[in-house]
Amino acid sequence: MRTALYLVPVLAAFVFCVLRAEFLKERRRIYFFKPAATLTVIAAALLSFLEPAQNPIYAIGVIVGLIFCFGGDVALMFQENRKAFVIGLALFLLGHITYAAVFALLGRFSAWDIVSTIALLAAGAGIYTLIKPNLGTLRAPVIIYIVVISVMVSRAISGLASPVFTGGQAALVAIGAILFYISDAILATARFCKPWRYHRISLGFYYSGQLLIALAASYFA
Repeated sequence: MRTALYLVPVLAAFVFCVLRAEFLKERRRIYFFKPAATLTVIAAALLSFLEPAQNPIYAIGVIVGLIFCFGGDVALMFQENRKAFVIGLALFLLGHITYAAVFALLGRFSAWDIVSTIALLAAGAGIYTLIKPNLGTLRAPVIIYIVVISVMVSRAISGLASPVFTGGQAALVAIGAILFYISDAILATARFCKPWRYHRISLGFYYSGQLLIALAASYFA
């Protein structure tokens, strides 16, 4: 059993506490449990160095991306403040760029890229159409963000054709990236289109996706 798997129940407990605090609007608990959850995912990636088989490019790249996301998580705890939201958006953008670079280095172009690119472009265009009326001066940054996260997911899916990854490991990366995309889509539509009471369930998708990407670092053959 991979060492990083021992952190799965710890993360599940933290995410439950974050979601509960979000629904009850308990700000102090959010300020504790949200960073703690992200640090747990970073720890899961770090534990990959204890495994006999490693890929430093993947492990270090994912850890750097997670550190950017950690900064984004902290900033978005204060997203009611426009400046904090923009900072969070920028940090997550850097995280996606880091992930995309790592996945591109280790992935392989194939017919999957055509299918995934078309699907992601369609999804991104649909999301942008929904939120465009309320973006104001954030239109350009949001377009850039949608393009970058779409590239990140596309490059993650390219791992399915790469000999660097095992089949199960490639699936972890691809599913993790897709869950990350879904979490951002929920967050964007709730903020710029129509807020709904349970939109913070996006955190469940977010942490699940991040964990799968981090766990993949422990499964190199």
